[in-house]
Amino acid sequence: MRIRHKPWAKPELEACPFYIPDPQAQKGRWTELFPEPDKPLYVELGCGKGGFISQAAPAHPEANFIAMDIKNEMLVLAKRKIEAAYGSSEPENVRIAIQNIERLDLAWDENDRADRIYINFCNPWPKKKHKKRRLTHTRQLVNYRKFLKGEIWFKTDDDELFDESLEYFAEAGFRIKFITHDLHSETGIENFETEHEKMFTDMGLKIKFLIAEPVQED
Repeated sequence: MRIRHKPWAKPELEACPFYIPDPQAQKGRWTELFPEPDKPLYVELGCGKGGFISQAAPAHPEANFIAMDIKNEMLVLAKRKIEAAYGSSEPENVRIAIQNIERLDLAWDENDRADRIYINFCNPWPKKKHKKRRLTHTRQLVNYRKFLKGEIWFKTDDDELFDESLEYFAEAGFRIKFITHDLHSETGIENFETEHEKMFTDMGLKIKFLIAEPVQED
């Protein structure tokens, strides 16, 4: 879906106290953005309109959250949802940033730490020539391993993306800790439903979900 340019989006973001205008300048020191840098750091890659982050961050004040997306026009909507969720309180445990996830290595390296990565309903890029752009592609997962200290939580409605991502995780040296092809039938798994998720569910599609962790090398 093509997103129309919104000239007001960038100025609104730049006036936001929890917006990070230059993520590449944070390389090696993302935890320093927070008043309590020793808290677990959870990162959402491709946050879209903020349906997930605006629920997860307020629900978990014991953790810090970073949400990233490539478009100002999407991130500004996430910013508004976060503000609405926190009301009059300052969202001290969440930051948002513009970043091309395919070039995440420009902003994150082995000196950083992410205790969890969330990938929610990323673009499935179904054409063969575009599959390397998937956020779960092997080359991306290898990059995440440089700074990931915990798990990846991945969910999608797309069967082909999910099945092929299982191959990517194996190729990149990840172990699947949990997997389901019908997330909404599971109990005991925390799930914050996004707009896309509700739309797909209403269409009768099952939500696929997994938790993966890097296999430690001997």
